[in-house]
Amino acid sequence: MDACGLIVEYNPFHNGHLHHLVEAKKESSASCMIAVMSGNFLQRGEPAIIDKFHRTRAALAGGIDIVLELPFVYAVQSSDLFAKGSVQTLNEIGVSSICFGSESGTTSNFTSSYEIFKEKETIFQAELRKNLHKGLSFPDASKHAYEQIGLTSDEMDLSQPNNILGFSYIKEILDHDLAIKAFTVKRTKSGYHDQTISSTIASATSIRKQLLQEGHITEHSASTFPNSTKQQLTDYYHKTAVWHNWEQYFSLLQYRVMTMDHNEIAAIHGVDEGLEYRIKKTAKHAQSLYEWVDAIKTKRYTWTRIQRVFVHILTNTKKEHIQLIKTNESVPYVRLLGMTKQGQAYLNQQKKAMNVPLVSQLTHHNSPLLISEEKASNAYYSILKPSLRRDFIKQEIGPPIII
Repeated sequence: MDACGLIVEYNPFHNGHLHHLVEAKKESSASCMIAVMSGNFLQRGEPAIIDKFHRTRAALAGGIDIVLELPFVYAVQSSDLFAKGSVQTLNEIGVSSICFGSESGTTSNFTSSYEIFKEKETIFQAELRKNLHKGLSFPDASKHAYEQIGLTSDEMDLSQPNNILGFSYIKEILDHDLAIKAFTVKRTKSGYHDQTISSTIASATSIRKQLLQEGHITEHSASTFPNSTKQQLTDYYHKTAVWHNWEQYFSLLQYRVMTMDHNEIAAIHGVDEGLEYRIKKTAKHAQSLYEWVDAIKTKRYTWTRIQRVFVHILTNTKKEHIQLIKTNESVPYVRLLGMTKQGQAYLNQQKKAMNVPLVSQLTHHNSPLLISEEKASNAYYSILKPSLRRDFIKQEIGPPIII
């Protein structure tokens, strides 16, 4: 039984994701579709609108056979570490292919760009360091460095978010000579950052924005995702009266920062070059999270970078914790969130050949990375009422979801 891997966040699972899944099945001819999904905090440093378990149920109902969790320490990271955790998780579960969405839409563009990059990597790194030294943000510094080595064509625009991630996936596969074939599906109709819903295939950003503004699911927003997603959004909101967004964590984060000294903040992953002073100085004046990030933000410190730092402050994720994943070649375990009967059959076939443990309950494994998972869950559910918080955290030690 062949499997194809998808690297996802499903925040929430929408019609564009469904299109990606259908096309991935067609391109790969795989009989088992496996998603490695970020947990409760996402790559750009945001809380997921509903928790990972409800998003897992929506994904399984939408046609995914197995949902795996991308460990927290890989999930809230820049593209290279995010790609490392995602691709290596899929490699450990034995996928024969991966399929990712991109603005480019052609796999050969990524492989030819990789060949140019490897040939001129020394020049790229030197240009990157020079641009960072000038005070540019990492994305801008990278963009200029790519231009210096000739990666400027319309076919491979490495300033586009999905192209950046796709290029990192290809690098991870080829750098480690993994037996995984890559496919890509071109993004259709909506851009990654689009703020408004203009068709039934809309960006997750625009869907979340409308849900949060309206406070409920409207006919307009419901047209952009399957009924299974509507059911899980409704169910989560009915239980919690919450769709998660950063402003709900503002008071907790502000309290954390105001009770930490500069050295404690400096030890947090992502806090470099004196950023701790800027975070601490602006904390007492901020009236909202938006206002706070805006006060810290500079050309060098992007909105996304600051959001990631804020997640790491909430979860007390220190630089030393991230060193573990930078030095390890692969992931220490594969975390199973849910599966269908087809997925269960694939796992029965595959699990004996795996090189790392397949973890279905956190209590059954003792990797140091699982301490970070516990902290992330506690932080994510901290805005709920105590009785609800207890029940939702209890899911971490329960069995995987099976439909």
